[in-house]
Amino acid sequence: MSEVISVARRDLIGDAWGGLAAMLVALPAAIAFGVTIFSPLGGSLAAEGALAGILGATALGLIASAFGGSSRLITAPCAPAAAVLSALAVSFTQQSIPPAAAIVLLSMIGLIAGAIQISLGLVGVGRLIRFVPYPVVSGYLSGVGLIIIGSQIPKFLGAPSGTSLIDALQTPAAWAWQSIVVGVVVVAAMMLTPRLTRTIPAAILALLAGIGCYLLLGLLDPALLSTDNNPLLVGTLTGSDASLAESIRRHWLAFSSLALRDIAQALVPALTLAVLLSIDTLKTCLVVDAMTNSHHDSNRELVGQGLGNVASSLIGGIPGAGTMGASLLNISGGGTTKRSGMIAGALSLLALLALAPLIAWVPIAALAAILIVIGLRMIDRHSLSFFFTPATRLDFMVIVAVILVAIFGNLIAASGVGVALAIMLFLREQTKSSVVRNRIEGEEIVVRRARTLHDPAEMAHEGSDVVVFELQGSLFFGTASQLLAALEPETGSRKYVILSMRRVQSLDVTATHVLEQIKDRLEENDGYLVFCDIPRGLPSGLKMKRFLKDTGVVRPTNKAFAFRQLDEALEWVEARTLAEAAVGQPETTALDLRDIPLLAGHGEDALRALEGAIEMRTVKAGKKVFKAGTASDELFVVRRGLVKVTLSIHKKESYHLATGGPGDIIGGMGFLDAMNHAADALALTDTELYVLSHRNFLELTEHHRALALAIVENIARSLGDRLRGTIAEIQSLRG
Repeated sequence: MSEVISVARRDLIGDAWGGLAAMLVALPAAIAFGVTIFSPLGGSLAAEGALAGILGATALGLIASAFGGSSRLITAPCAPAAAVLSALAVSFTQQSIPPAAAIVLLSMIGLIAGAIQISLGLVGVGRLIRFVPYPVVSGYLSGVGLIIIGSQIPKFLGAPSGTSLIDALQTPAAWAWQSIVVGVVVVAAMMLTPRLTRTIPAAILALLAGIGCYLLLGLLDPALLSTDNNPLLVGTLTGSDASLAESIRRHWLAFSSLALRDIAQALVPALTLAVLLSIDTLKTCLVVDAMTNSHHDSNRELVGQGLGNVASSLIGGIPGAGTMGASLLNISGGGTTKRSGMIAGALSLLALLALAPLIAWVPIAALAAILIVIGLRMIDRHSLSFFFTPATRLDFMVIVAVILVAIFGNLIAASGVGVALAIMLFLREQTKSSVVRNRIEGEEIVVRRARTLHDPAEMAHEGSDVVVFELQGSLFFGTASQLLAALEPETGSRKYVILSMRRVQSLDVTATHVLEQIKDRLEENDGYLVFCDIPRGLPSGLKMKRFLKDTGVVRPTNKAFAFRQLDEALEWVEARTLAEAAVGQPETTALDLRDIPLLAGHGEDALRALEGAIEMRTVKAGKKVFKAGTASDELFVVRRGLVKVTLSIHKKESYHLATGGPGDIIGGMGFLDAMNHAADALALTDTELYVLSHRNFLELTEHHRALALAIVENIARSLGDRLRGTIAEIQSLRG
């Protein structure tokens, strides 16, 4: 019991330190994002933006952590939300929408986005994050980083609120040198602090350095030492419990003034925001899982994120997502449970109530500098190397396309363009890869049926009517023409076209239409299309055999058949060939001992001695001559019938080693080494066997060495022929 209490106490301490470290990183960024969003609405609203950032960090930390599906994720206002909402704020200003109405619209967009996230989680969309291609994620992150940098440069330069990047760069006279000095100091602190200490987050030390630098500049210009209507500072925040509650109450009343038209106007940007925040969150969850060897519930996390964004919007906060930097600091600080995220949220509220006077003195240029560094770190510089490698150059173009659309269009369009391009690249690669893994001529395949009584020349011609194609990959509309080009030339010269489907990963209606065309052309020439090695189920869950039947390719009444294994297909082909050639069936012929080829040339005394040493054994059709794993030292020679020797390889599947007819040797290995049988021998028909035990063979050896030597030589020859045939088949199948 004491050990359990000790572990719980240790987890609580770790969560407290992890939550504190995460708050110290997330809170300055949240303030910066809030100022970024609200600044275009008017310089005096920067303080309200900072308050919205803190409220967002509080609501998201408490709600999203409690209801989410990841134990160590820290949720707070983030760069994608700032990029989307600040762009909307600029648009509202250009449309002459009053600032108060614009703020309510922004909150409504966050509220609807949260509701959409909840819906996405409930319908199970969260698991689709694993299918977003890396070039799309890379381009998306780099695009957001560049957007953040572009939006913060005017603030870094001290340009008037609402000034665009181009206008700010073209009018140096509007720059404030004090802002530039503060920004440079903050950037330097952000870059140098990690080299000096990792105890205190770099963002906190950089922010304090910015405040200190600004106060020093205030000694040179006393006009800077005022928070009232100072465009270089965040300004006074709401500080008391009463005024904070009053601010939230006014925000609720403002929601009631929205018309249905306003809500409809918020739907499209809300959908954009919901998708971006979901991708950002789940991407961060994957990183956290990889670092902590844990697993998150994507759908539950989307529900938690949605609830957090709804709560944040209702109290006037800005929306957010799972943040990478704060989550990593939470892990390194010792956070192990959801409690760490909730502690980070509670500490954000405490910071608002206790540190509001200090936050009023935060220079806007300092926040801009922090965001510029964050934006630079979001750019995936590693992906630049893709350009220099021909194999990845097209992936580099996808990244560039996503970045350009993100900058000159919007982030949701950029994600859509990236996914579309990635799909096109995938289809291109699929169509370039061959769907035919191997093509095997019938003569190359060792047909294992008994040949003792057949004309070898006639049997050699049998394989020329057969060709086997081992198919692979995806058989779909992109590879259908390739499949047709490979199979069509065989329809005029082959009677049996066998398709091994073992390595096929997917199959669609277009591909089955091509297969039906091949079947029809074979049927015109009295040929057959034969399927084998059909998977029980494809990765997509499709039942291939049923699909082939449902689409009309394989039906019991036409000339397309399906078999479980290639061996079964070859046996069926051979049986039809023998029947059509009217070759006498070996099953009906019995060999006398003296007619067996291996005994030819031996004297009558030796043959009579052999007759005394062997016994006759009868096995009914469907019964086993011997079973794998059983001990036996007997040699079997088929007198009448057929015996199929198979090796079990996987569950109900087996490998066909040989089929022996009259005069063929069965069980030679067990006879030589007296070990357990490795294979099964099944009587296909009523079978008669000559059986020679090893003990009787040794007695025979004492008086008839020549006959014993002939028996051993024939056993070795039989095993050698079988091994040679197996090697030839492996070579043909492996290509």
